[in-house]
Amino acid sequence: MDKPRQGFAGLWNISFGFFGIQIGFALQNANMSRIFQSLGEDIEKLPGLWVAAPLTGLLVQPIIGHMSDRTWLGRLGRRRPYFLAGAVLAAIALFVMPESPAIWFAAMMLWILDASLNISMEPFRAFVGDMLRRDQHSAGYAVQTAFIGAGAVVGSLFPTLMEAMGVANVAPPGQIPDTVKYAFWFGGLALFLSVLWTVVTTREYDPAQMATYEESTAETPAIRALASHAYKNSLVWIAAGIAVLLIQIEFALLREVLLLGALLIGYGVASMLAIALARGGNDKNMLSSIVGDFAGMPLLMKRLALVQFFSWSALFIMWINTTPVVTQYHYGATDAASAAYQAGANWVGELFAIYNGVAAIAALTLLPWLSARIGQARTHIVGLVCGAIGYGSFFILRDPTHLIASEIFIGIFWASVLAMPYAMLASSLPQAKLGIYMGLFNIFVVVPQLLVATVMGSIMTAFFPGEPIYTMAFAAATLLLAALAMLRVVPLIPERQQEPTG
Repeated sequence: MDKPRQGFAGLWNISFGFFGIQIGFALQNANMSRIFQSLGEDIEKLPGLWVAAPLTGLLVQPIIGHMSDRTWLGRLGRRRPYFLAGAVLAAIALFVMPESPAIWFAAMMLWILDASLNISMEPFRAFVGDMLRRDQHSAGYAVQTAFIGAGAVVGSLFPTLMEAMGVANVAPPGQIPDTVKYAFWFGGLALFLSVLWTVVTTREYDPAQMATYEESTAETPAIRALASHAYKNSLVWIAAGIAVLLIQIEFALLREVLLLGALLIGYGVASMLAIALARGGNDKNMLSSIVGDFAGMPLLMKRLALVQFFSWSALFIMWINTTPVVTQYHYGATDAASAAYQAGANWVGELFAIYNGVAAIAALTLLPWLSARIGQARTHIVGLVCGAIGYGSFFILRDPTHLIASEIFIGIFWASVLAMPYAMLASSLPQAKLGIYMGLFNIFVVVPQLLVATVMGSIMTAFFPGEPIYTMAFAAATLLLAALAMLRVVPLIPERQQEPTG
């Protein structure tokens, strides 16, 4: 049997919660560098403060994915308990964040906020696969991307709207402007209400119904396969981590590089423990299940993972550095307490709103039209090249209003990266493991962000001190590498996935 076909109202309800989640992410992405600089932090140290965001995603999403695959709480369902819990925690963090008295407190709240957003977000990716037939996956992720774009527009424009209503956009040194404060408070309320809408208006298929729609996928084979793995692979991860630590010490790189080495060592130790548990016949533990599924990823997922790695490196560079770039190069301001800096920071919010608005439109119009003609994989290549053009244009355009053209190209890329990889992936994965696989796929969204947060600061300090514009060159180059990596994905996409329906 196949699942019932969802109409537009069903597609709307399934993904509407993402509207609020993305408001939270947009407020975070467009304003955290502003908050850190307003509290007195230097440009070169911003990547280190941002490290909390990707680290929480790395740890939270695989765990939440694994747990949500195995959860059933009666009428509340499988994924919706996580939507709701994450929304409550994220709303609280958004209310507290703008009252941060110091940089360390703001960094801690960023950690809590990002963890909470990830608790809500990860199950939403699997929720589309749970609720929709395979031939509606493209339509489902397109609608989800449209809500992501719309939510990001609202979140990005909040400070500007507050200023238009007469709220103060400038604050004394060491304080956060009222425009940002009110934006975070309204955003917290909007996030909670939109997620609550999806929780109230949807009803998940219970385990008995899911069993009639999809073949059951047991987790034991993945763990048994893990039992045959040699410990030497784990030792390679540990050795790589030690090497990173030694390099940091030898070349006096930023201290955040130590975190990268610690993570490599930590994964090596965790994989050794997972192998030992699997060899001992313990086939019900979370660690061995997650490590086993990670080691046994399908080939398509592995190749898409490399594309995601390069794509999200560029995105994280943009989120960290657009405010310093625009305020310095297009508004001539480096003092976070100046009116020119705050005006430039508001314009960054509007630019972010533009690329997200373009993404919302492109997800429902341009991408389906392109993919119907050249296929999903080739459409994604087009999107990646558009992103490279958008980032590269920051070197050419000096009038702030001309950056709108840059954001149009970036918006097409953003729509593609949010919809195409997930549409290609969801129809190729065992449905009973959508949660864990979507969580593991997020690793390749998070790891590049960690690399950017730990390495980019060292590169900029060593070669381009006080010149954040060069970060955009790195972003453009990584997207061209992503486009090349997609050429290896094209042959793996079945013909039935080349024609999105719905």
